[in-house]
Amino acid sequence: MAKPFDPSADPHWTRRDFLKGLAAGGLACSLPSLGGCRRQRPGLQRPNLLFLFADDQRFDTIRALGNPYIQTPHLDSLVESGTAFSRAYIMGSHSGAVCMPSRAMLLTGRSLFRLQERGRVIPDDHVMLPELARRAGYVTFGTGKWHNSRPAFARCFSDGDEIFFGGMSDHWNVPVYDFDPGGEYAERTPVIPNPASSNQVTYRGYDHIVDGKHSSELFSDAAVTFLDRYQDKPPFLLYVSYTAPHDPRSMPQSFRDLYDPDSIPLPENFLPQHPFDNGELKVRDELLAGFPRSEEEVRRHIAEYYACITHLDAQIGRVLEALKRSGRYDDTIIIFTGDNGLALGQHGLMGKQSLYEHSVHVPLILSGPGIPVDTQRADLCYLNDIFPTLCDLTGLESPGGIWGESLLPLLRGEAGSGRDALFFTYKDFQRALRTGRWKLILYNVGGRITTQLFDLETDPWERDNLAGRAEHWERIAGLTRRLQELMRAAGDTTDLSRPDWGIAESFGRGGGSV
Repeated sequence: MAKPFDPSADPHWTRRDFLKGLAAGGLACSLPSLGGCRRQRPGLQRPNLLFLFADDQRFDTIRALGNPYIQTPHLDSLVESGTAFSRAYIMGSHSGAVCMPSRAMLLTGRSLFRLQERGRVIPDDHVMLPELARRAGYVTFGTGKWHNSRPAFARCFSDGDEIFFGGMSDHWNVPVYDFDPGGEYAERTPVIPNPASSNQVTYRGYDHIVDGKHSSELFSDAAVTFLDRYQDKPPFLLYVSYTAPHDPRSMPQSFRDLYDPDSIPLPENFLPQHPFDNGELKVRDELLAGFPRSEEEVRRHIAEYYACITHLDAQIGRVLEALKRSGRYDDTIIIFTGDNGLALGQHGLMGKQSLYEHSVHVPLILSGPGIPVDTQRADLCYLNDIFPTLCDLTGLESPGGIWGESLLPLLRGEAGSGRDALFFTYKDFQRALRTGRWKLILYNVGGRITTQLFDLETDPWERDNLAGRAEHWERIAGLTRRLQELMRAAGDTTDLSRPDWGIAESFGRGGGSV
């Protein structure tokens, strides 16, 4: 189990010292005490970057971080070799396709309310991290899911392979593009020798389908090939974006056999149905299981979810082994995270279209030069914060418009650094605030306001709603004021003080590809 970080910090060590050392080359570690993090080889000016991005993987699905029912040996090794942020979150979404804005916020470091078209299109003036690295001389390689605009992908990557433009697909028949140096990626559909191999799914816009190879293996193959062949001197940024463990959850049978549904406990907050209308009870994800939810069906879903994650973990292990084989492991910062969580029976829900912990709380692990090893941080953070953090760790100059906050002070153990609260949003009818202890969720559905207050220290499963108790009314008022402050700072124009929250135009209910 990772231990809390307790550095013997040098008060005279500053961010400027760090960047000066990095520019001079040979900086072994960004922390004053070098015994607690991996050393980079002398003479290298910038570390490589390896992104490992999971789709729908919840925060509590890594064995080393406290889940004894799942097998994740390679993610466990990342936890042991780096720092795990146990309170990392996404901000939320304007649509049922939560992953689109989540990925856009990761790539740009911006607030959800600074994005356009609900995060689907990233404007030219929003500089993305791979794009920034490419401008600075990095070789940038992308493979896997890209659920944002195609021109944005072309701006980011100088190379790539097996590129999937979309939200979800059959894992065994993924419609993908070869890399196009011209960045066209037109909406073309090739002739398939065996149309039946597409599993009766019609896709638009792809070069080919690799029939019978699982998506996690397909994208890992592309990453491994890149690492095995890479001989260039410039640093690289390798972006591996998986579509697992998103449904339809399938995996080789040997991984499915690892999990007996009857031996998997139900989550403590399992409910047959959600206790009230949250505005999104009939979205696509919620139709993946029957109503009311049965214990047997939920256990089956969890078993398949765990099996898909264990298979993904095995493929991540192949990429990490290729990185070590390349001789560049010690010179590479590895980032593992997910784009959102998933309910799978918690609170009577199945999807991620809510603001409960199971939907907005994600894993985040950083490992590499400058990162404390075998460490956990319980500080609140967003995925948006990864962008400025990597700018600090690589010496890249952060572009304007970044809303995220660098995690470097937290990695260095600086007291008083970090966020004291996070706010979350889903469409126009859910808002939430989380502090270190308290979680407030507000719903405005059909003109009816519903309030939930949870004490996460004593009730991490969010089962006991305290909002109806008079002793907490003053607390709710204070948390609501803080929520409104954070909403305004992020560009959210919703006014919680008005009966209808000031919503002039609804984003709509339900639907949405995920």
